[in-house]
Amino acid sequence: MTDPILVTGATGNTGVSVVAGVRDRGLRARAASRHPDPADPDAVAFDWADAGTFPAALDGVGAVYLVAPVGAADPVPMVRPFLEQAATGGVRRVVLLSSSAVRRGEPGLGEIHDLVAGLFAEATVLRPSWFMQNFVGNHPLAESIRHAREIVTATGAGRLGFIDAADIAATAVVALTAREPVDAELLLTGPESLSYADAAALVSDVLGVPVRHVDVSTAELARRLTAAGYSAEFSAVLAGLDERIRAGEQDFVTSTVRDLTGCPPTSLRHFLAEH
Repeated sequence: MTDPILVTGATGNTGVSVVAGVRDRGLRARAASRHPDPADPDAVAFDWADAGTFPAALDGVGAVYLVAPVGAADPVPMVRPFLEQAATGGVRRVVLLSSSAVRRGEPGLGEIHDLVAGLFAEATVLRPSWFMQNFVGNHPLAESIRHAREIVTATGAGRLGFIDAADIAATAVVALTAREPVDAELLLTGPESLSYADAAALVSDVLGVPVRHVDVSTAELARRLTAAGYSAEFSAVLAGLDERIRAGEQDFVTSTVRDLTGCPPTSLRHFLAEH
């Protein structure tokens, strides 16, 4: 593949590593973001809320790494015109970042999954579990750990296969650059299924201070997320996902990261120790 690969969300959790991974393979990655790096000749201004930025971003590209607008409860109205332009402009391959909790056709990311699969012959949808990055950086979970020594969820004893964004990115790079298209849908997890109580114990061990898991109702979690700055609509979506974890829907692990990249996925303990 000699055409540039467009990476949306190029400054985000996975996008930074996708750009680096593509370039490490000697290929061109067009890094698309609202604030492109002026020192990067392949960076381009891109804003989901401004369709006028789409043509320059898509010009001449053969593949796209697609990260939908973050924080939008319904991203479809912004993403659909972009995908239609990409399809008519000659893009052959799209790798979409979705979620293990969202199936094809479901509202939001599931609808985008459906669009990508319908518009592009070479389409791969990554469905990762919850990001380990939520425990660090600028995220309500991390803020609660730092300021209250608490992890507050509505998940109960539900378990999930937390995954490092770097492992997602490595899988995305394979899907974007492989000579032949990879599977149409990839469930991605870390190496083990853990409850948030398990995660709190690991955080406690790494930090050397007690951190506890606090289980709240779905409504209370939505209220807390809204107070943290998310819209009420998006907060309700996120809190609803916690209900699904509580019900056991996310209690599984897959070997997909190892199978595609040849490297084992990062454990939560290792990630926390590193970060």
